[in-house]
Amino acid sequence: MKSMKRFFRDEFGGSAAEFAIVVLPFGALIFAIIHLCMLFYANQSLQFAAEAAARCYSVDSTNCGTTGAVQTYALGRYAGPNISASFTPTATGCGHTVAGTGSYTVNAVVIRKTITLNATACFP
Repeated sequence: MKSMKRFFRDEFGGSAAEFAIVVLPFGALIFAIIHLCMLFYANQSLQFAAEAAARCYSVDSTNCGTTGAVQTYALGRYAGPNISASFTPTATGCGHTVAGTGSYTVNAVVIRKTITLNATACFP
């Protein structure tokens, strides 16, 4: 009976048990923060590429006069993570508009979510 009391009072594995409980939520939090930063970077880069392509579509008709040329120019300006970005130029009432879309997957250990990013820019 004496050895059972000593066994339950022993605290040598307490730190390992606490670490095992805390490591999964902490790891998920760290990966979520990293992926959210990458998501914001992808969104900002998509917006920049759409704005640059809309300006090129409006101003430089020799290099960006066709739909394919605008898409190629916009993809060249996009510098974010690989989100399979696509750009669509249109002529609207406000001038020349370029819309960009892409989807980013947030993978935070226990959560995996795909988020669609959209960016639209118009240059008169």
